[in-house]
Amino acid sequence: MAEATAKEVIAALTARGWKLATAESCTAGLISWAVTEEPGSSAVFDRGFVTYSNAAKTDMLGVPPEIIETHGAVSEEVAKDMAKGARMRSMAQIAVSVTGIAGPGGSEFKPEGRVCFGLSTADGKSHTETMEFGAIGRANVRAKTTAHAMALMVQACTQGLPFSHA
Repeated sequence: MAEATAKEVIAALTARGWKLATAESCTAGLISWAVTEEPGSSAVFDRGFVTYSNAAKTDMLGVPPEIIETHGAVSEEVAKDMAKGARMRSMAQIAVSVTGIAGPGGSEFKPEGRVCFGLSTADGKSHTETMEFGAIGRANVRAKTTAHAMALMVQACTQGLPFSHA
């Protein structure tokens, strides 16, 4: 998937008449920042949630604690619930979420550079996927995560995604 710019995200959201909400863990607001750096973002950006801790994911987005306990914070299940929670707690028609291990560190089961993405749309559809960026350094993982999230949003707006019903 080709990377996308914030300008392309804004154009795609504008064309659909959609507003965006973000739910960010490992990027701590970088996706929101990137989108809102562009002129015209106020027409499409509703709000962003930075839910770095598990408690924040539960309190702010409604991610059930048992989902985090069962699958871990870095999982597609949590990413899906983060996106759905952000969309439901906003005026947005689409929400994107990210949760991952930016590094340094990680484990055999959840290595550095693993990031789970979620998308949720107002028609009840969702999409999740996991990217393995590798141990490329914290700043690089966060930058690649932001770029991939932008590409997912553009694809969702312009081409659709292989969504499954939530």
